[in-house]
Amino acid sequence: MLVVADGNGSYGSSSRMSSNINLNKNKDSSVSISKMDLIIPFSPEVPCDNNGQRMWWAFLASSMVTFFGGLFIILLWRTLKYLWTVCCHCNIKNKEAQKVNNPMNSQADGPTKNQNDKEDVPVSEVGWMTSVKDWAGVMISAQTLTGRVLVVLVFALSIGALGIYFIDSSDPIESCQNFYKDFTLQIDMAFNVFFLLYFGLRFIAANDKLWFWLEVNSVVDFFTVPPVFVSVYLNRSWLGLRFLRALRLIQFSEILQFLNILKTSNSIKLVNLCSIFISTWLTAAGFIHLVENSGDPWENFQNSQPLSYWECVYLLMVTMSTVGYGDVYARTTLGRLFMVFFILGGLAMFASYVPEIIELIGNRKKYGGSYSAVNGRKHIVVCGHITLESVSNFLKDFLHKDRDDVNVEIVFLHNISPNLELEALFKRHFTQVEFYQGSVLNPHDLARVKIESADACLILANKYCADPDAEDASNIMRVISIKNYHPKIRIITQMLQYHNKAHLLNIPSWNWKEGDDAICLAELKAGFIAQSCLAQGLSTMLANLFSMRSYIKIEEDTWQKYYLEGVANEMYTEYLSSAFVGLSFPTVCELCYVKLKLLLIAIEYKSEQRESSILINPGNHVKMQEGTLGFFIASDAKEVKRAFFYCKACHDDITDPKRIKKCGCKRIEDEHPSTLSPKKKQRNGGMRNSPNCSPKMTRHDPLLIPGNEQIENMDTSVKRYDSTGMFHWCPSNDIEKAILTRSEASMTVLSGHVVVCIFGDVTSALVGLRNLVMPLRASNFHYHELKPIVFVGSLDYLKREWETLHNFPKVSILPGTPLSRADLRAVNINLCDMCVILSANQSNIDDASLQDKECILATLNIKSMQFDDSIGILQANSQGFTPPGMDRSSPDNSPVHGLVRQTSITTGSNIPIITELAKPGKLLPLVSFSQEKNSGNNIQMITELVNDSNVQFLDQDDDDDPDTELYLTQPFACGTAFAISVLDSLMSATYFNDNILTLIRTLVTGGATPELEGLLAEENALRGGYSTPQTLANRDRCRVAQLALYDGPFADLGDGGCYGDLFCKALKTYNMLCFGIYRLRDAHLSTPGQCTKRYVITNPPYEFELVPTDLIFCLMQFDHNAGQSRVSLSHSSHSSHSSSKKSSSVHIPATNRQNRSSKAREARDKQNATRMNRMGPEKRWFTDEAENAYPRNIQIKPMSTHMANQVNQYKSTSSLIPPIREVEDEC
Repeated sequence: MLVVADGNGSYGSSSRMSSNINLNKNKDSSVSISKMDLIIPFSPEVPCDNNGQRMWWAFLASSMVTFFGGLFIILLWRTLKYLWTVCCHCNIKNKEAQKVNNPMNSQADGPTKNQNDKEDVPVSEVGWMTSVKDWAGVMISAQTLTGRVLVVLVFALSIGALGIYFIDSSDPIESCQNFYKDFTLQIDMAFNVFFLLYFGLRFIAANDKLWFWLEVNSVVDFFTVPPVFVSVYLNRSWLGLRFLRALRLIQFSEILQFLNILKTSNSIKLVNLCSIFISTWLTAAGFIHLVENSGDPWENFQNSQPLSYWECVYLLMVTMSTVGYGDVYARTTLGRLFMVFFILGGLAMFASYVPEIIELIGNRKKYGGSYSAVNGRKHIVVCGHITLESVSNFLKDFLHKDRDDVNVEIVFLHNISPNLELEALFKRHFTQVEFYQGSVLNPHDLARVKIESADACLILANKYCADPDAEDASNIMRVISIKNYHPKIRIITQMLQYHNKAHLLNIPSWNWKEGDDAICLAELKAGFIAQSCLAQGLSTMLANLFSMRSYIKIEEDTWQKYYLEGVANEMYTEYLSSAFVGLSFPTVCELCYVKLKLLLIAIEYKSEQRESSILINPGNHVKMQEGTLGFFIASDAKEVKRAFFYCKACHDDITDPKRIKKCGCKRIEDEHPSTLSPKKKQRNGGMRNSPNCSPKMTRHDPLLIPGNEQIENMDTSVKRYDSTGMFHWCPSNDIEKAILTRSEASMTVLSGHVVVCIFGDVTSALVGLRNLVMPLRASNFHYHELKPIVFVGSLDYLKREWETLHNFPKVSILPGTPLSRADLRAVNINLCDMCVILSANQSNIDDASLQDKECILATLNIKSMQFDDSIGILQANSQGFTPPGMDRSSPDNSPVHGLVRQTSITTGSNIPIITELAKPGKLLPLVSFSQEKNSGNNIQMITELVNDSNVQFLDQDDDDDPDTELYLTQPFACGTAFAISVLDSLMSATYFNDNILTLIRTLVTGGATPELEGLLAEENALRGGYSTPQTLANRDRCRVAQLALYDGPFADLGDGGCYGDLFCKALKTYNMLCFGIYRLRDAHLSTPGQCTKRYVITNPPYEFELVPTDLIFCLMQFDHNAGQSRVSLSHSSHSSHSSSKKSSSVHIPATNRQNRSSKAREARDKQNATRMNRMGPEKRWFTDEAENAYPRNIQIKPMSTHMANQVNQYKSTSSLIPPIREVEDEC
């Protein structure tokens, strides 16, 4: 620091002196300079100018001379080069002019010119200079490892030099120092020698030397490198312009990019802004520190003030921010002049850079980290449509307490940050749920969530989107991206449209054998509804089985009590104990139900000839193998372990199933590794199978073929089934032949059919009606058992769907609208077995409350309809069927047992009135109903809903709260409403057990296989096939039916009997597996008036009491003799066929047939009396089965009867009304 002294050589104290000088106030440490009135602090040990003269100008001059000297040389070189080029150009022009003026001389000088040209060639090519320039360019371009190391090293040394400046800034601006003893000066000297060498490389590599000389980095070197050499020479240190090293911070973002640390544009921009702002700030602070501590030269340096460097940093910040406290300010003229210009630039920079920096920091993803895997804990990645509704439904089922132990962490990945509600949901499950913002289409984001180590990836779809095909395309792209990143990852994805599943087959790494699954919501939704057409209420039961529901205990004896007891059941898998090896399936099933309180419905059978396959209620010929996987219905996973722990030696005499636990005599660990989860089977592909059921294996595996079983004789030259043998098939029908006008439909006596009311237009998304028709045309039905299907809706829409429907028999179209009562009456909706109400327009409405308006209006419209006859009330919703294998000519099947054979699966279509049983000497109490018998309330319907809350509008007489969950509402419990949201539970169910989806698809789709899906992907239509033993074998598979208890061999159990006794009797006698009850809602009440609604009871306990009006859900075997027995009955008489539903589909015992036929004829004639003028006396009907292709004459005669006296027993509608027949020319 400079100290002001008097002319006599003594020095006085001054406030401008730094603290370091104040500590050394003595005459020995300073020399009086009268000429400049200044003193320079120095040590006697340091050789310095003993005159105390300041040498700051020498340091500055070295930098200025270097800069301007080099600039002058470059400009001089350029000028000379330019002049030389101009002279050469002029010389060439002169020679050309001479050549034109004197061509003879030019020819004489030709050889000389060529020789001169040859001499000029090597002058223009300087190879070594080019090589050196290229080498220098590579060294500083960071294109090689050496170059990157050099660039990073230069930056690091620059920051080091800046750090030395910060240390030296506490010393005086100019002082005497010994280079050999000053450690910081030695380090700074070494750094600057390196900078000088790097400057030389940059100079050699520069293409334009002038611009290089004026670069910021070059200017920094000019004012920092030469002063260091001067300081060594003069033994002086001048702080000077060393603060310019702070400008190197501008290159900080480039260095981080070289190191592959910065990858995103936002991060690069943020670092750029911060580095520019900080470097400018520190550089300006260094200049203020220099001039304020030195003073103005024209003021003889007397106006200086002692300011530390960090005080100058503070001054610059309050100045840029326009705060200006005034505690620190510039006193020198140079400092104030600099502050004037700095305020203009610094304020602009502060006002623009700081908000942008804050914005970039604020826009940084809150959920932008990376997932850290926990040892011993799996994790799954969930992506796709992530909303509060979809996530809450998924977590509610995935983390349900009934699952034994869910040691899985859920990682959600979505490109939009969650809202407050969704964020709160994540926080409530923070121990098992993490959210990261990103996209599965970005490999970097996939790496963040550790997709390569994830157990599975689940993709959720937006079920309410306006464009289902676009949503499916998005999910398929997600699958492609994930499989491209890690082909071995297991993916479970939701698909909206069935035809889009074919695109997944185009992905090379997609492999369903390795656990990849596509849950097609349209396919399963249509399948559930189709099964409800065959067994009313089955959709509710299946939906509850694969959904996790907690048990809600109700003390009151209401229908909710029994319904909720069934809702608590779920579907689980467990390996069967070795104690079951060698036993038949019915034996094991009975033992599990009676002793273990478990319901076994299917097994995974391993055959030597074929891969493993799921067998649903296979029958007596299937024996249990070692390590057989069973499918159970139970209330929780702990109960299912009884089947694994059961030991005949230890548990044979135990009556309490809770005491059946692991015993010491079994070596369970040796039989099944403990690492294999009892709920989740291995996903190695060895246990995956085609969603086909037992008959396909029974035809190829001799261990499964019963000895007395024979394949039904059929004409193998006629195509009646598709190429897989899973569905009924007919040649392609033109839509014009399938269209019925209202008058034609009115003249056609429709009965026992399925009416599908569909809302849609040309622009509506396709709902996939083929998935609805396929289960109704499964080949495990005989042709006469197929229910006719009539579509009522827009012809324009149905034309778009017809391409997938034209190969199915018994399908008709009535163009119109489901809101028209005339159209509904024309199709005899009061006589249908089921009315299905669908809409393809739900996704086109933004308001969720109005998405189901069409379906709700159609439902209420049908329920409010009144019919002018009482035929509708005679449809037996409690009709049963003769169990397969029962001899109809046996005396046991006489009216004493009162069994009515209906080969068509009963649906519980309409409500019967019961006055007595057909069993002699035993009467039932009178059962009457509160509804009008000719009201549309008796028509069985199932309505598809999009919004769960809209279920409250379907039944005006129920007491459901609007906030009640869907599964607790009365329409859902009764099976009259179905919402697609119930299928969300399949995602977690499929993850924990990949065979659950296969089992569900087998039950609801009628037998769709991967082979069939591949065929539909190629041709988009079923292909007909000849009836070979292999294809006919596929008909032999189970189907769901409803067993009535009012009559027949189970009538004695229907009146107060135990469900367990019925279960054992049906299983032993007919191989029928019962798994639920469809009961009247008010059956537990003894009131004379009862509601016609029924509800579902899943897996009742053994001691559950039965009532005569119950319908039993059961899995029945395929009846090979049903089609043959129909021949003799059909040809017996033309009048007898009117007593049978769908061409003698109801077989009435001979002793009772005449009585039933006479009553049926009276009711039928009354129904058809009003149609006498519309129908001719004769109509020809044909079928596509050879043994039944004969003409029939139907005489319709009016007959006045007394219908009230005829309602004395259950009657089938088809015993009163002739069934519909298709006039088929080709089938």
